[in-house]
Amino acid sequence: MRFGATILDAEGLSLTNEEKALFRDAQPFGFILFARNVDSADQVRALCAEMRDAVGREAPITIDQEGGRVQRLRHPLAREWRPPLDHARGAGAGAERAMYLRYRLIAHELRALGIDSNCAPMVDLAHDATHPFLKNRCYGRDPERVARIGRAVAEAHLDGGVLPIVKHMPGHGRATLDSHYDLPRVQAPVDALEAEDFLPFRALNDLPMGMTAHQVYEAFDDQPATLSPKVMQMIREHIGFDGLIMTDDISMKALSGSLAKISRDALNAGCDVILHCNGNLAERSEVAEAAGEMNDAAQRRAEAALDARRSPADIDIPSLEAQLEALMGGQVYG
Repeated sequence: MRFGATILDAEGLSLTNEEKALFRDAQPFGFILFARNVDSADQVRALCAEMRDAVGREAPITIDQEGGRVQRLRHPLAREWRPPLDHARGAGAGAERAMYLRYRLIAHELRALGIDSNCAPMVDLAHDATHPFLKNRCYGRDPERVARIGRAVAEAHLDGGVLPIVKHMPGHGRATLDSHYDLPRVQAPVDALEAEDFLPFRALNDLPMGMTAHQVYEAFDDQPATLSPKVMQMIREHIGFDGLIMTDDISMKALSGSLAKISRDALNAGCDVILHCNGNLAERSEVAEAAGEMNDAAQRRAEAALDARRSPADIDIPSLEAQLEALMGGQVYG
């Protein structure tokens, strides 16, 4: 089956008849959930089943469950975590293991609800001027350490039967503006970007899926990465990432123009799939129509990403929690 080149969301706790019809016809590659889609465990499982029934297959369902400020699932459905930067710093030399345990528990929570993907690891580097919307979501400042932690986070997801999505390619940490509202511009030269920001993504270039950054890298282009053929080619050829690349949410204000034009421009630049969130039914339909079906290369990458799904291994939850608390000196949760 040829997938639609979209990942779409829903407005509420269950699908409307109109949403079911759109999903049936558009055949989005997958879906994404937000806090507005979450009420109870049974309700989330039922919504995931509705989404998959609408497309007639085990479509991946993703979410933003980083912990800290960005976690769509909250208590009592999920643990409340410290921000990733605080967690990684607090673990010191044990950060790789501590972050593995954290995200292995998160993966277990997601799978129990029918969610089999997560928008993590986030291996953007924390810089002095990184905007607060991003900074405490980072894992640190040192690119090699961040790459090692990112690998641990990715393996934790895969071990738990959850597909990781590495973000924000090729590195969002130099953003001094919030791309939800403005378009950040990075003036750093190529050698600085290659030595720092790009390094974690190169180290994780074998992961099944990645997400773009909505910011301009002036050393390459005057277009945001999501819409830049030059940046997308660099991600493929220099960073060496051959996984499925999705856009960050195209409804964010960093991008301008109609949703249809943004969708077409992102695909023409080299993205494989359009992520559209927080719109109404008409806007979802506009994006789905503009994006159409995946091309051959995107379809190959999408199928490879799905083939990377693993059955979750059995785990001893109390044992993992005890290990994590020992590594963190008890300072685990938010």
